[in-house]
Amino acid sequence: MEPLKIIPLGGLGEFGLNMMLLECGGAAIAIDCGLMFPGADLLGIDLVIPDVSYLLENKQKLKGIVLTHAHEDHIGALPYILKHLSVPIFGTRLTLGLLDNKLREHHLEDTADIREITAGQLWELAPFQLEGIRVTHSLMDCLALAIETPVGTVIHTGDFKIDNTPMEGEMFDFQRFAAYGEKGVLLLLSDSTNVERAGYTPSEREVGTNLEQIFQGSTGKILVSTFSSSIPRIQQVVDISERCGRRVILSGRSMIRNSQIASELGYLRLPRSFMTENERWQELPPERLTFLTTGSQGEPLSVLHRVALDDHKSIKVESGDTVILSSKFIPGNEKTISNLINHLYRRGAEVHYEKVSEIHVSGHASQEELKTMLQLTRPRYFVPIHGEYRHLVRHRRLAQDVGVPEENCFILEDGDVLELSAHSARKINPIQVGRVFVDGKGVGDVEDVVIRDRRHLSEDGMVLAVMAIHQQSGELVAGPDLISRGFVRDEEGEEILEQARKVVLETLSGINREARTDPAELQEEVRKALRRYFRKRLERRPVVLPYIIET
Repeated sequence: MEPLKIIPLGGLGEFGLNMMLLECGGAAIAIDCGLMFPGADLLGIDLVIPDVSYLLENKQKLKGIVLTHAHEDHIGALPYILKHLSVPIFGTRLTLGLLDNKLREHHLEDTADIREITAGQLWELAPFQLEGIRVTHSLMDCLALAIETPVGTVIHTGDFKIDNTPMEGEMFDFQRFAAYGEKGVLLLLSDSTNVERAGYTPSEREVGTNLEQIFQGSTGKILVSTFSSSIPRIQQVVDISERCGRRVILSGRSMIRNSQIASELGYLRLPRSFMTENERWQELPPERLTFLTTGSQGEPLSVLHRVALDDHKSIKVESGDTVILSSKFIPGNEKTISNLINHLYRRGAEVHYEKVSEIHVSGHASQEELKTMLQLTRPRYFVPIHGEYRHLVRHRRLAQDVGVPEENCFILEDGDVLELSAHSARKINPIQVGRVFVDGKGVGDVEDVVIRDRRHLSEDGMVLAVMAIHQQSGELVAGPDLISRGFVRDEEGEEILEQARKVVLETLSGINREARTDPAELQEEVRKALRRYFRKRLERRPVVLPYIIET
């Protein structure tokens, strides 16, 4: 019997890029295909997606990609991957509805093989048989996956928490998890995002109570910013606005698009009176307006960011208005969000955010819920997923506390390979994985060296040395002219650059005629001389770019 291989292509040791491969013999399935939003160190990069070179090399094995839910870190990379892979995509109705718009943006709606699944449905991708199990999260229509393989049952939780009072009555399916636990689970792959938080994650309904109190105490416009995929949160804001006599205005392309898709599919109840930012809402008094916007993370081009800078074409924040950031601070965005809040306060708004108001709850399980999942499924082997390394370590420790033997708990990172038989599990040689950067229309054409150069330019500036050299004699015809950006202030730069010009002249005089007629050799000598001078004079290392014109 062929062993089963578990291969994370992204999402282990990091947040985002979630993609897990299950491979057995000549067949494989992938679970999720997510992206990551770049941190401040990835200058100019728009998105980060998993490197699927291994999949492309083994594309004949891949039977399909199964999606657990519709968040960007689980579906966002699909449009880029599907340009190179032609395989069926499985997901629930809402997941596929939100994915469809992404596919249209990339002109893939006519070629993508999309197949709808529902919780409780069994389907086969030989030699795997799969069942989606209903879980609760910060979005509707979310699934865990039970996967029958030739060596045993694997359960992949996806993102989950145990919410006993969910917004739409989609209850967490304790019975199916327990049934698989009774039958025997070979391996559990479980969400580790909130493993550092003790107790239970509060229900989404608790947010509604706190939001309503803020609404009742507000006398001006209210702007609520949340993730455009947080359909339950959007529904609560809509319902509270109706009870408070406010009209809802949707603002931001993704907010309008996702809300309309969810409404068309029956997952969101929008009032007939809702409006978009381009309609004539200005005729209404401020105390009757609620804006649902994007930009809770301070994204530079988002609606809320432009409003905070008083740069939006129609929406203005004034004294007496209320702004609610109904989302968590994603790690790495703290400074950007703080700047956003400061700008809003300068406009006179009252701002409610995670640190001062209970206006957000997580969609991920805390420690007691993670223990419940382990107790329901009773796996022989355990692998924590979805989290940075410290989260994986703490989740492994939690599993051991519940009773999974230490030798049966494995920590995997991207590219690691866990090989399982019916009676054993071991890590074998890893595969090569990585990240692919999306920069504008370029996908994968920006490599680490380019990011390093951008970081170098941002930190140390640049000096351009331009000179004209006679092609035959090697004599200096014009220059050298030195131009700097981001290196020294104008008032002090003149003397430094004049000295640098003398360094170039001295360097040219010390080079023989043959070397001066070789532009590549001349560039390298000038670069070395200027870098040496700047390092000695200022202890700085700007990017030095000699530009040689042959005459």
